[in-house]
Amino acid sequence: MTPAARISAAIEVLEDLIQRRRPAADALKDWGLSRRFAGSKDRAAIASLVYDALRRKASSAHVMGSETPRALMLGMLARQRGLDLEQIAALFTGEHHAPAPLESEEVDRLVALSLADAPDWVRADVPEWLWPGFASAFGPDAVAEGEALAGRAPIDIRANRLKTTRDRLAGELGHATPEPGAWSPDALRFQPGIDGRGPSLQAEPSFFAGGFEIQDEGSQLVTLLAGAKPGQTVIDLCAGAGGKTLALAALMANSGCLFATDLDARRLAPLHERLARSGASIVEIRIPRSRGHEPLAEIEGQADLVLVDAPCTGSGTWRRNPDAKWRVRPGALAERVRDQAEVLARAARLVKPGGRIAYITCSVLPEENDAAIEAFLGRNAGFATVPPAEILASEHGDFSLLARFATGRGLQLSPRRTGTDGFYLACVRRGD
Repeated sequence: MTPAARISAAIEVLEDLIQRRRPAADALKDWGLSRRFAGSKDRAAIASLVYDALRRKASSAHVMGSETPRALMLGMLARQRGLDLEQIAALFTGEHHAPAPLESEEVDRLVALSLADAPDWVRADVPEWLWPGFASAFGPDAVAEGEALAGRAPIDIRANRLKTTRDRLAGELGHATPEPGAWSPDALRFQPGIDGRGPSLQAEPSFFAGGFEIQDEGSQLVTLLAGAKPGQTVIDLCAGAGGKTLALAALMANSGCLFATDLDARRLAPLHERLARSGASIVEIRIPRSRGHEPLAEIEGQADLVLVDAPCTGSGTWRRNPDAKWRVRPGALAERVRDQAEVLARAARLVKPGGRIAYITCSVLPEENDAAIEAFLGRNAGFATVPPAEILASEHGDFSLLARFATGRGLQLSPRRTGTDGFYLACVRRGD
């Protein structure tokens, strides 16, 4: 396919996902299945165009004066990819499957390309209804934070301490040009190419040998700062596919007891294979038999640490899932807040006197972060916040610089602040 034909295809996919309010991945998959002539490079290029257009949906619609998929594509090509009018016109010829030629109003808008009169939520490419919370989280930096969340994300991996070291792994993957992580002592980073894709790391021998897992550096960092230690009893209460479970096992040096569970048993399925590959031997997976069943009832009040990777809107992962920010609705936020209260209540029953709960979200919204902890403390007088300085006092490195990202109750990471996804961490301790 020619570059112009790929743009036409991307506009078609955008039309489908916007009209049907479906995930971009589903629309792209259906498009590829119905057009077998498109090769893997074509599909990757089309996906990159679609995701980039969604990253800048609000600002592109503003500068082009329209929310049509074509307008979103034109705005993105000019603002995100930096194409000038001549380059865009060469792609929009109407010939050989190219999009129709530019209209006079489109030309005028591409020349002006102004956001001078745009409201802050448009400049930040954040949904309007979410802007008050977003602005509250970041204050005068909110627009810049939104712009950072609209960028592309790198690929991060976590070196598995049970099998290798970061330096050794960097040597094995040297052909892919890894960079050491800025914060996590186990992180290596790979920058995406022009098409938005990174190296095929899951095809590497060291991956099959369990030497590393793909995990954002922010996720690695909040797991490390949760404070798990060898010999402890630790619970990963919302384990899902087990990314943080595996990191906890490595931090505990395979010493102690580590329980992994999730209310949705289906999400735990990939963890079995990942555990076998990783060499983690202290993990016991507990599967709930029903919605109301507590699979950890016999160890209530015994855990040194309960890690709560809480269900949330995922606003901190918008770089990786740009379509998600335009599909989330107020009802979903309210539902997530209720879920967070429920899982924190479970954690409170499981942690022992003197133990801690590490509450983690991949969100930047105060309603899911500080507000959730404040509500929990209001319902549980026997718990108190662990000061950020104590959280950052880790034997795994010097994290004192992160103190500037402290919130009222915890720490807030973000692409602009830390170069990671937008993770939040707060720790609370149960009184003796």
